[in-house]
Amino acid sequence: MTIENAELTTEQVLRRDILWDTYMTTKLITETGLQLLRRYDKKAESDKAQLLDDDGPAYVSVFVTILRDIFKEETVEYVLALIDEMLTANPRRAKLFHDNSFANEDTYEPFLRLLWKGNWFIQEKSCKILSVIVSARPKVQNGVDANGDAASSKRKLTTAEDVLRGLVEWLCAQLRKPSHPSCSIPAAINCLATLLKEPIVRSSFVQADGVKLLVPLITPASTQQSIQLLYETCLCVWLLSYYEPAIEYLATSRALPRLTEVVKGSTKEKVVRVVILTLRNLLSKGTFGAQMVDVGVLQIVQNLKAQAWSDEDLLDALNQLEEGLKDNIKKLSSYDKYKQEVLLGNLDWSPMHKDPLFWKENINNFEENGFQILRVLMTILDTSSDARTLAVACYDLSQFIQCHPAGRIIVADLKAKERVMKLLNHETAEVTKNALLCIQRLFLGAKYASFLQA
Repeated sequence: MTIENAELTTEQVLRRDILWDTYMTTKLITETGLQLLRRYDKKAESDKAQLLDDDGPAYVSVFVTILRDIFKEETVEYVLALIDEMLTANPRRAKLFHDNSFANEDTYEPFLRLLWKGNWFIQEKSCKILSVIVSARPKVQNGVDANGDAASSKRKLTTAEDVLRGLVEWLCAQLRKPSHPSCSIPAAINCLATLLKEPIVRSSFVQADGVKLLVPLITPASTQQSIQLLYETCLCVWLLSYYEPAIEYLATSRALPRLTEVVKGSTKEKVVRVVILTLRNLLSKGTFGAQMVDVGVLQIVQNLKAQAWSDEDLLDALNQLEEGLKDNIKKLSSYDKYKQEVLLGNLDWSPMHKDPLFWKENINNFEENGFQILRVLMTILDTSSDARTLAVACYDLSQFIQCHPAGRIIVADLKAKERVMKLLNHETAEVTKNALLCIQRLFLGAKYASFLQA
């Protein structure tokens, strides 16, 4: 693909002169087709609009025929530019592709084929046009599919389902390995933000492992272009938040912390709105409510409520989210909150860590699932690079040693000593202090622990 073709615009392409007569000579277009093209090409927008109003399906038929039968790149680009211009001026014209006269015509196939065959201009326009026309299809009725193909027809036509699956495949391919360095990802996300309204697109996208491709794009933005990409990415996540299988993927990704960072730092109302609506949808799903409490969403919501927003939907969603989070906090026991914090692997000095009553009341809960939480603390000591997290993990181990009757033996069996010893030389004083406390309690046991209170 040349840069020239990559950077082409519709306006540049439409400045070309296409010698339509030569295609009639070679019988690639009919005499009627030639007359229609002469009447339409290079005319003022108002004239084109009138021609499409009078005889729209005939023009669509000519355009689709050219894309099906003619393979010269410049001509394919030109016809795609004509269709793009026509639909951009009036998106309702997409219904022309579903006219009854096309009952036995495959109006989707040329665009679906060009998704994979052409240069970037051809791919991007084919994707854009396909998305618009498939979204404008009539509802399925009386055994007729959305392409107008009667169920009893002998000829196999490309169905709307074929198109939507094909689009998802191409869009995921663009997100994984962009054809164009700067245009592929924004174009793919823009398209998905429209198509994910379709149930079949949601299921195909999840099956294609597409959810994980969105998560890295949820990141604070500053430029106008990056803000639009962020907004459309969050719009995709919002649409997926209505689909249970997608929610399972979101729950195991870093989607929630990323959404939280975005909404914390964004001043764009449309971005804040779509993130808050997403969080509201996710609040009651799985462990999202507990995770939102842990990452401080309630404080963020209360800060946002103090700002002047004009959008009623946003204000309602903020109120609903605040109430829902408060209910979650009431329902969560202190140990549930502690467990969520440890499982997320991001520890801080929340009150429970230094609360003697918390350790006294919950020490037996640490025995659940073969001391799962202690094992996770060990993993944190091995893998975390965050000084605060390491310090708190060391302190919590020292508290377990002090409060559990067999704490010293259990922690020693889990090979904590070697891990904590390494942290005695950590560059951060907070880490070395709590690592030392843990080692002292490990060696001396609970009997002498009262002398070692930090």
